[in-house]
Amino acid sequence: MITSSFIKVRSMIKIIDIGANLTDPMFQGVYNGSAKHQADLNNVLERGWSAGLQKVIITCGTIFDCEQAFQIANTHEKLYATVGCHPTRCGEFEADPDGYMTSLCNQIDQHRDKVVAIGECGLDYDRLNFCEKDTQKKYFEQQLKLAEKYQLPLFLHCRNAHDDFFDILMNNLDRIPKRGVVHTFDGSLENAQKLIELGFYLGLNGCSLKTEDNLKVAADIPDDRIMVETDSPWCEIRPSHAGSKFIKTKFPAVKKKEKWDKDMLIAGRCEPVMITQVLEVLAGIKNKPMEQLAEQYYNNTMKVFFPLK
Repeated sequence: MITSSFIKVRSMIKIIDIGANLTDPMFQGVYNGSAKHQADLNNVLERGWSAGLQKVIITCGTIFDCEQAFQIANTHEKLYATVGCHPTRCGEFEADPDGYMTSLCNQIDQHRDKVVAIGECGLDYDRLNFCEKDTQKKYFEQQLKLAEKYQLPLFLHCRNAHDDFFDILMNNLDRIPKRGVVHTFDGSLENAQKLIELGFYLGLNGCSLKTEDNLKVAADIPDDRIMVETDSPWCEIRPSHAGSKFIKTKFPAVKKKEKWDKDMLIAGRCEPVMITQVLEVLAGIKNKPMEQLAEQYYNNTMKVFFPLK
């Protein structure tokens, strides 16, 4: 069980996980195509709610995620979603570009009350084996039209592609009135400053806090431009990561998936409740109270994604 002291600390703050891949098969107990335990998404979410999470934004990385994402989002008033196509999946546009865009629009139209951002979209040059550069750039730019059409912020992805990423954003700023967030940011301070100057926020999670260089950059990002996320079931803060030395909250976890217990986490599978560890690392590197940072990040997120709530 999560310790009572943890619940006491977390009850003092409100926080929003801006990016969780809740459609991932791991939350149905399936790992690499093999069923290991019963579906436990409800248990995962209950842990998050009991620990202070106010909202969770479900990440959609392809049109094929949307149906399941909205089935999940419609189960709870605190769940929302993005709609878009991840750069590594942009090849899906090629067979019928207009049809794919229409499908994205249909999902937004049908679930307008649950859609808070366009994305996950952007560029990923670390995984060109999934989709080559020109295709990524073409359909990243196409998706910016959705931000303009629906007056929604962006949920952005950038890996080893900052120059092209920045140029596309610069050339389309008039289409992005609500700006948005670059999630799982792990770039340089110079990159961070350039994005902030354009009006974007930076989403930080365990993958943003792996190295000492990452920590130095994160420490210098202004608090009023930060949002926090888990990117569940990925991006946990591992013991080998530089940020791990600041973690205070430990979660009981089973090492073998087949030994699943509804009151315990699964070792190696990140989940939204672990956002507290991201907050603890940021509090440590910034030498500020976690409660103070949590309030700022909560307000940042509400301003961008939930301005009328």
